[in-house]
Amino acid sequence: MEKLREIHFYKDYFLDFYDAQTEKVKNKIDHVLFVISVAERVPVKFLKHIEGTDGLYEIRVASGGNIYRVFSCFDEGKLVILFNGFQKKTQKTPTGEIEKALKIKAEYFIEKIKSKGHGNKK
Repeated sequence: MEKLREIHFYKDYFLDFYDAQTEKVKNKIDHVLFVISVAERVPVKFLKHIEGTDGLYEIRVASGGNIYRVFSCFDEGKLVILFNGFQKKTQKTPTGEIEKALKIKAEYFIEKIKSKGHGNKK
């Protein structure tokens, strides 16, 4: 399958979350990221815009009755930047997690501007 989107990790925020998960959860996260990279239209069950945020999305992963979220945004159209992730324990996404993701997103774009538009790819 042809990749329609590139996925990049910003700093170690996502990797720290990912490394702390079980192999089963990692496999599920890998599957969802694969779908996001190749699907023409990504199903809302995998990727959803967070209302009231300027371009912040949550990648949605369910595994073994547990729910996980990874915050992300789009950059330059087909580039998906991954930020922090967490295990969701309530119906509503905690405000503190959204605020943390928004700070990381702002940091990403500030760094990108400072590096004269070349981005910080990992």
